[in-house]
Amino acid sequence: MRLTADDGWIGPWPEICGTKLQTMLIDQVTNSGALPVLEKAMQFAARRQSLIAHNVANLSTPGFRPTDVSVGDFQTALGEAVDRRRAAGRTGDVRFESTREVKSDSRGRLHLDPHRPTGNILFHDRNNRDLERHMQDMVENLTAFRVSSDFFRSGLELVNLAIRERF
Repeated sequence: MRLTADDGWIGPWPEICGTKLQTMLIDQVTNSGALPVLEKAMQFAARRQSLIAHNVANLSTPGFRPTDVSVGDFQTALGEAVDRRRAAGRTGDVRFESTREVKSDSRGRLHLDPHRPTGNILFHDRNNRDLERHMQDMVENLTAFRVSSDFFRSGLELVNLAIRERF
């Protein structure tokens, strides 16, 4: 429905109620700025949390070697994707280019291809465990997910508010 001055609408921007413009505004709010970036960060943290949990669960398994992915490489690749999006002057999904450890499929979902980190002590049972390091990784990863999800929720609340306050 489009309100005009003839319908009793008095305001500086009557065209704001146009369906196409409303859709465009909501699309710009949800697909520009930080929401797509936060979505990728949450996907990465969720996948990595599963990987860390697997490492902790198998910590006492003889011969088990933990795997992980580089957070720094992901952050660099995500930053480059954001820079490319800004330079192109477009909005929408962040086109994440796959790295050695983090792959992006055609639907934008992230998949991890972890490596075996070095530097831990190799025990007599050929296990290279370090519980403290895994716990630190888990807490850091959980914190990254919580911060991203809190910002994402705030962005969605703004969208919800915009929808509820429409004319």
